[in-house]
Amino acid sequence: MIISRAPVRFSLGGGGTDLPAYSTRFGGYLVSAAIDKYIYVTANKRFHRDIRLAYSKTEIVSSVDRVEHPIFREALRMTGIDHSIELTSVADLPANSGLGSSSAFTVALLNALHTYKREFVSSKKLAEEACTLEIERLGEPIGKQDQYISAFGNVTAFRFEPDGSVHVEPVPVRDEVLDELESNLVIIWSGIERPARIVLSEQGQRLRELEAPVVESMHRIKEMGHETYRILTSGDIDQYGELLHVHWSHKRKLASKMTDSVIDEHYEAARKAGAIGGKLMGAGGGGFFMFYVRPQDRRRMLEAMIARGLRPLRFRFDMDGARIMANMHRS
Repeated sequence: MIISRAPVRFSLGGGGTDLPAYSTRFGGYLVSAAIDKYIYVTANKRFHRDIRLAYSKTEIVSSVDRVEHPIFREALRMTGIDHSIELTSVADLPANSGLGSSSAFTVALLNALHTYKREFVSSKKLAEEACTLEIERLGEPIGKQDQYISAFGNVTAFRFEPDGSVHVEPVPVRDEVLDELESNLVIIWSGIERPARIVLSEQGQRLRELEAPVVESMHRIKEMGHETYRILTSGDIDQYGELLHVHWSHKRKLASKMTDSVIDEHYEAARKAGAIGGKLMGAGGGGFFMFYVRPQDRRRMLEAMIARGLRPLRFRFDMDGARIMANMHRS
């Protein structure tokens, strides 16, 4: 039995500039943070020669080609495992929540399969393989942030070059600043689940057509990635709350399904209750809100959100990235 886990993430600043429609023209830059909410994958040798998969449904198939789940299927093909294996997955958070859970699953799965084969792979290799699987093999209209932050963990800055290469830099932020940021961020579940591709396909099309307002907003969002880095390293994090509000004002212009009247009402209610700024994480259209709230306003803001039927999420930052939690595999 092998137990693999990989964290989901918060995009702190510059999110979306990793999308190929933008980064291949202008280069992307963002700061992301892994958190202590995980996707777990177990791998075990199966007595029979077939393949058993357990996720939201169960598959027992005679060959890899018959696997319905696309990520399971492509991961098995990439690693050359074609029989006598049982794989299961569980998650701390729902899918389609804006925290990169699909890519975290891909990273955890690949790590489990390589470990099953007694192969060591670096964080960089895991991230690269996960990007190849999701973007090239499956054609998902996504960027590379989620795979890289899940593999590397920590609070990390990424630069996405037009040639497709990715530069990784842990942000040199002091422990006390991270503690303060954890305390002042309030994460709220909107109750809306939506596939990222619904929003990202439109956003990517508008970028490919070089629509001026969209490109200008993306340029500003990339600048906010650099500003986030400066804020974290300087330690003056109240500035971050103000930056979040500016970020949301630009992000909402990127696609028609980025927000709606209900989401806007939740956002304004949070601001009236004391949040300095906030945004929807991930592609938008649903998932989790991130708000920055000073300590004296935190309880009032939480009560306002709970009164609207929304649900807070407690978290800590994850420093480890993808890990094998147990390896009891026997050949």
